[in-house]
Amino acid sequence: MLVSAVALVDADGRVLLAQRPAGKAMAGLWEFPGGKVDPGETPETALIRELTEELGIDVTASCLAPFTFASHSYPDFHLLMPLYVCRKWSGIPAAREGQRFAWVRPARLGDYPMPPADKPLVAMLCDLL
Repeated sequence: MLVSAVALVDADGRVLLAQRPAGKAMAGLWEFPGGKVDPGETPETALIRELTEELGIDVTASCLAPFTFASHSYPDFHLLMPLYVCRKWSGIPAAREGQRFAWVRPARLGDYPMPPADKPLVAMLCDLL
């Protein structure tokens, strides 16, 4: 399964995390915003779509800097997740799908329980930010 995700970094250097809502797999865990890449989409296009749907913000592909990726085998599927870093967008992030979110200092990202695929990305982000 191909999923695209982003580390949104605000002017204070904080990273946005979203909490998976009740009723979804891994509910309650915190993750980087994003979602599945649909057939015919690029990871960037999927991410732009997901950020509009989930957070109500507009991002252009030129503001998405490829950073790293996660490759993780879950019991039912294998996940490949490119992670981008974005420091510029239009609009104010708002939880449009009822999810909670938090702006987190990089040194505190490890304090949030995350899906196994997201966890290894934290140390890399801390080194960058």
